[in-house]
Amino acid sequence: MKIKQVVITGQEKAELQDLEIEGKLGPEEILVRTECSFISAGTELSIFTAKESAVFQKNSWCAYPWKSGYANVGTVEAVGAAVTRAVKGQRVFTFGPHASHYIYSQEALVMEVPREIDPGIASASRMAGVATAAMAMADRSLHRPNVAVFGLGMVGNLAAQSFRILGANVIGIDPIPSRRKLAEACGIRNTLAGGELKSLEEGLTKLTGNSKVDICIDAVGHTSVVLQALALTANVGQLILLGTPRAPVEGNLTTAFNEIHLRNICVRGALEWCLPVYPPIGMFGYKTLPLLSLWDKQKMIFEWIKEGQLTVEPMISHRLPPAKIEEAYQGLLKSPEKFTGVVIDW
Repeated sequence: MKIKQVVITGQEKAELQDLEIEGKLGPEEILVRTECSFISAGTELSIFTAKESAVFQKNSWCAYPWKSGYANVGTVEAVGAAVTRAVKGQRVFTFGPHASHYIYSQEALVMEVPREIDPGIASASRMAGVATAAMAMADRSLHRPNVAVFGLGMVGNLAAQSFRILGANVIGIDPIPSRRKLAEACGIRNTLAGGELKSLEEGLTKLTGNSKVDICIDAVGHTSVVLQALALTANVGQLILLGTPRAPVEGNLTTAFNEIHLRNICVRGALEWCLPVYPPIGMFGYKTLPLLSLWDKQKMIFEWIKEGQLTVEPMISHRLPPAKIEEAYQGLLKSPEKFTGVVIDW
């Protein structure tokens, strides 16, 4: 079967290629015709720019040439004999690629898209799945905790929104004015411009009455920001690493570990892939977990969007055809204040 698919072929090189896929489905597989896919600016740009060093490692998960994308909404055109999670003609949300058609296993996440939700917004909600991993991993037992989110790109914005929905007092921190303005439009009332530690402490004190907060979330993925967030985390507080650190930073690790030890701070990673895809059965202690699976999390996200609690659409700045994939990547890379989020309309 002939298809069109986005392929990152090298550093800052992306193409829409004519490819072929096997037309025969396995028993657990579905064939999906894409309506919309969404670009993950963090992961995809790190590979597009080669900041992710694994692009040069043969047989790595993202080695060039890499078939990009993992946020897809499309229509099921055929199903394998053992498929139970989708039916022909159904609009589904998956972690599928930027491709006109693709074959996908139902063992990976597949979920029906509610009729009330536009397919472009549904594909963009994939970033909320990334963002709410911070919420899933945090200890949220405190009543109305003060939460600071460092980085108000799309993932940081959505992470801030998720904690706000759950009743936290959220402060968004970002040096880019347009990002702060967009976050405020999405319901994050309190934002700070970042800067030196002292100015941040003064800003937090004005907003919360304290120079440190209960939960700090790094949605930037830079170690220097993580260290600043650590300094602003309250005693017995939590530091959640939502961004993936990629840039090397030199420094004294003893200072950071000493801070964690002496002030009893819990540091947790929040990579969503560590969660099971579907709700586990018979897991010991499962009732104590706030979110059991990627499926639970995405179901919650769709419900929040339908209820008007989670705002996604203002962050979609562009809807482009697949042929303009190079323009999309370059825009996200070089003009992030204008290219806040890109839907690929198939």
